[in-house]
Amino acid sequence: MGMFDKILGKLGLGKKEEEEPRPAVRRTVDEATAAQVRRLTRIREIRENKEIPMVDVVAKLEKMAEAQPLESNWKTSIADLLFLLGLDHSYDARVELAKELGCPEEYMDDSAKMNTWLHKTVLQKLAENGGNVPMELLD
Repeated sequence: MGMFDKILGKLGLGKKEEEEPRPAVRRTVDEATAAQVRRLTRIREIRENKEIPMVDVVAKLEKMAEAQPLESNWKTSIADLLFLLGLDHSYDARVELAKELGCPEEYMDDSAKMNTWLHKTVLQKLAENGGNVPMELLD
């Protein structure tokens, strides 16, 4: 089970059974931008067609945050998001997740860029898998 599958499981989301897992692919920035546009388009289509029952990701995460003694900035920090979900949030775990999700190679050498890309990508993929994530967190 990949790390992203663990994230989906913690939030009560799952992939469609007919979908085959795609191998992680390294992309250039232009390809990554095109892929992001395709993901956002797919998210909008899902919401309009209501193909997948939606899970209110924000409500679940806010409830988890309330139960934590430490303040969390999960809306902007991938490390805080993973911590909140009770998953390994170490740098090595984030690198593993970034590779799993196909982070562009040029971001892998800059932890700030990788973390920003990773946070946005995780939220987008949650939305693709039935998570109701507000558009302001996806853009």
